[in-house]
Amino acid sequence: MQPLLNLLGPAPKPQRLSLAEWDLVVRQARRAHVLARIAALVQAHGAWAAVPPAPRQHLASALALATRQQRELRFEAAQIARALQPAGVPVVLLKGGAYALAGLQASLGRMVSDVDILVPHERLADVETALMMAGWVHTNHDAYDQHYYRTWMHELPPMRHLQRGTVLDVHHALVPATARARPSTQRLLQAAQALPGQPGVCVLAPADMVLHSAAHLFHESDFAHGFRGVVDLDALLREFAVVPGFWPELLERAAALGLQWPLHHALRYAQAIMQTPVPPSTVAALAPSVGQRDWQHRLRDALYLRTLRPDHASTADAWTPLARGLLYLNGHRLRMPLHLLLPHLARKALGGLLPKEKP
Repeated sequence: MQPLLNLLGPAPKPQRLSLAEWDLVVRQARRAHVLARIAALVQAHGAWAAVPPAPRQHLASALALATRQQRELRFEAAQIARALQPAGVPVVLLKGGAYALAGLQASLGRMVSDVDILVPHERLADVETALMMAGWVHTNHDAYDQHYYRTWMHELPPMRHLQRGTVLDVHHALVPATARARPSTQRLLQAAQALPGQPGVCVLAPADMVLHSAAHLFHESDFAHGFRGVVDLDALLREFAVVPGFWPELLERAAALGLQWPLHHALRYAQAIMQTPVPPSTVAALAPSVGQRDWQHRLRDALYLRTLRPDHASTADAWTPLARGLLYLNGHRLRMPLHLLLPHLARKALGGLLPKEKP
């Protein structure tokens, strides 16, 4: 996996890879959804000519798709802002959409297959109505899933535009209402920053953007995009770290929002996987938020360092399926208490064996 990591680092050197290494890198990167990012980084460092013709075709194709997705995203964000303007609700973009429209380094080659926005919970009904009037509809009509999303989750069921087919996820919180950590959406929205030249479109403040990325990754149960999440965190931290006072502000916001635990994990595994430079004082300040016994650190490392690799056979060992399975269950445990989680998992496991209710 080291050739892949080298290409995603601050100074990629594609000329050092053999054709056999390129073959493996392309397959690993495609599974991890970072192939376009490698292409963008290699281009940005003026090393495109050093890529052999065969892998260059794969990189160019992936980069063309990411570029098209980001172009469509800009149009889609403007349409969402226009739809919500009568309701007086600005569009606060999250994740890849925010990185792209804010022009951050994390947006280089970042795939953006859907749009995620954050709105106040008390305006959720107004937002949903405005979006439906503008052509977005819910694609999942299963009664149980609708109830699950609307009662327990931090977002509405996904919406798809009738004409353009774009998918929109409307969040009213960073994590589900049943999760142990419940960061204040109001605080996040109050600190959101408007994007110049994008009327009605905002993004989270830099520290909040990092915290959301950390919370999203480490409250997850499906780690198919886990490696890309670490790559995102590395890019965000490297870019924001040059701003004076960023690290103390990050710690302050993590405490205010109750997100010290996911931030600790984000910094630990960004360092371990991507060699992200993090001040030792920042790591030390977060240590009390997690168990400090050696066996706990070793267990977490054994699980996360396997699960946060690209989902490819070449990066797995005999323990990887177990690690992924345990973190799958742990992600659900973090989001829901047992008395809700067990019936939910049983329902989903039975799947089609249960009769479906009509909406």
